[in-house]
Amino acid sequence: METTATRLVTMLRDAGHESFFAGGCVRDMLLGKEAHDIDIATSARPEQVQRLFPRTVAVGAHFGVVVVLEGGMEFQVATFRSDGTYRDGRHPESVTFTDAEGDAKRRDFTVNGLFFDPINHRILDFVGGERDLRAGILRCIGDPVARFSEDKLRLLRCVRFAASLGFNIEKDTFNALLTKSSEITDVSAERIRDELVKIFTHPNRVRGFDLLDESGLLAILLPEVSAMKGCEQPPDFHPEGDVFVHTRLMLSMLPDHVSVPLVFSVLFHDIGKPSTFRRDDTGRIRFNGHESVSAAMTTSIFHRLRFSNAETEQTVTCVKNHMSFKDVKNMRVATLKRFLARSTIEDELELHRVDCLGSHGLLDNLEFLRKKQVEFSNAPLIPEPLITGRDLIATGRHPGPQFKRILDAVQSLQLEGAIQSHDEALAWIAAEPEFKEVETGGL
Repeated sequence: METTATRLVTMLRDAGHESFFAGGCVRDMLLGKEAHDIDIATSARPEQVQRLFPRTVAVGAHFGVVVVLEGGMEFQVATFRSDGTYRDGRHPESVTFTDAEGDAKRRDFTVNGLFFDPINHRILDFVGGERDLRAGILRCIGDPVARFSEDKLRLLRCVRFAASLGFNIEKDTFNALLTKSSEITDVSAERIRDELVKIFTHPNRVRGFDLLDESGLLAILLPEVSAMKGCEQPPDFHPEGDVFVHTRLMLSMLPDHVSVPLVFSVLFHDIGKPSTFRRDDTGRIRFNGHESVSAAMTTSIFHRLRFSNAETEQTVTCVKNHMSFKDVKNMRVATLKRFLARSTIEDELELHRVDCLGSHGLLDNLEFLRKKQVEFSNAPLIPEPLITGRDLIATGRHPGPQFKRILDAVQSLQLEGAIQSHDEALAWIAAEPEFKEVETGGL
């Protein structure tokens, strides 16, 4: 990628235009990290960029941004610009084309305002970004209140960059973050969702969680999570503390790479506890049905943040089922196989693992399930059915609600090895008193 990007810079230079690598890719290079995207800033106007390169897409020519397609990759080539008024708290109403220094000073944070000349191998720093990179500081360029007022999404980006880079937020920048945090609701749900996903799927997610909390953004965007603070739990099962502390501890125990359903099911699995908190007659704390309440609340949050239907369903499944692990040793074989056959089972097992480690520390149910996975691994957990509804119709039965009961009962026997063939299944149905009433004409 870097070789191709350097060739684009060279072509722009040969055509008489200033051109540099810009922004996050420069920051990552200086930190010794791999740059996943390389953006190019140039003095060339959009129409000049389009004339110079044969394959382009004018994704934001009004703002000076052209995507150049080269070598099977995409490169954003943006004209040096300064921004006009931000009336919607997200996009400038107009831009003025300028020079490299002016372009650097309109960016968000100093560490994102650097340019790199790949031809002469030199850094152009107009905003003190190199100093802040060395010191591990995230600082707004210019007036932080103005930077956050221009583009409210920068409030969440501030948290994300500080967490992912492991940087401290400079004092004036953090004070501005506190002052402006309530304005995050001006940003679209989709943009908020994308930033939260990046924060919580990053290995430094706990740092992101803490910064969201300290800045006030957590209480605004996910009040259901903030509400867990101070929600007491039974100390014999939860010596670690309240529900908020428990959840934070679980986040810290996850592996570096996590799926969206896993990390958000960890975050939301107990959000129903504050509303279901009760003390019984002995004074013992109860959260009866909290998993169902948590699942309903998770559905609401995911709809609010415009998550996909698939991610919503997977996350809600993990949340809804997290208490069922306590019963696995008592499940009949058929129920256990159906349990392990769920498409979300690996995320559910990881949720259960960190739920246990973040509380009482007992992993016996997890170990039991892992052994069962090995035991059941020689054949499909859910094999092809021995009979179908068509077979029941062929016996003279009429389709109706009891078809599902019959088919489920046969499948359970099949999963437990009690019946193993089509004929055995039909013979069992014919002999089973419970299903005689559904013989021909019985419905």
